[in-house]
Amino acid sequence: MSETWQPESAARWLVEAVETGSPLHDLPADIAPRDAAAGEAVAVAVLESLLLRACGVRLLRLPDGRLLAGPMLESRLVRPSSPLARNALRHPRVTAAAIGVLAEALAEEGHAPPRFTALHAAIDIADSRFTEWPGSLPLLAADLGALGLVVAGRPRTVEPGVIRLLIGPPGARRVAHPVDLTDAFAAAAIAARRFGGLPAGALLVVAGLSAVLPAEGQIAADLGPLGKLSLGFA
Repeated sequence: MSETWQPESAARWLVEAVETGSPLHDLPADIAPRDAAAGEAVAVAVLESLLLRACGVRLLRLPDGRLLAGPMLESRLVRPSSPLARNALRHPRVTAAAIGVLAEALAEEGHAPPRFTALHAAIDIADSRFTEWPGSLPLLAADLGALGLVVAGRPRTVEPGVIRLLIGPPGARRVAHPVDLTDAFAAAAIAARRFGGLPAGALLVVAGLSAVLPAEGQIAADLGPLGKLSLGFA
């Protein structure tokens, strides 16, 4: 990457992919981001070019444990009311997630843990605008943090803590495992402050709370005190 590298150079390619729905094969080496911070800057530039405003920040834990941060868009937040069209998704990767609605602003320079007016159980469907799922964290970060869709359950007035999480096809044997939502949301708050902070009422989304499931059939998630939800693919 040259000293004159600008995120807008890579953003133009991704903007076209978002607007046309045509996948990207790759980014030219001279404009591709070389680290996650550069990738995040590209994602911000994409939103600016599309005149879109993020409604929050989403933090996805990848299967190898790396954390991927990106903007959350209101248009990508859906209710579990009708089956999702599988053919509209290019590389869907389904995991359990949780959404927190901020009770107060997260200042860029602050350190206090996030406080919430409500939490939602959720199912995250990560996706990509590339022909193949990007193998590098910088490209995934540039690709809007692999934002696909986030299916949100009903709000619950509960505090984050350790929950027992189950997810899988309804009727199948599902093994519960503990998830510390306090730690997950704390990591998401750090990412949100890196993006410049968030106002009260914005969303913190923590995804990748479970193993990745295929986007097929019916999937049900039980996040204990946050509630249950299910979705189907058609």
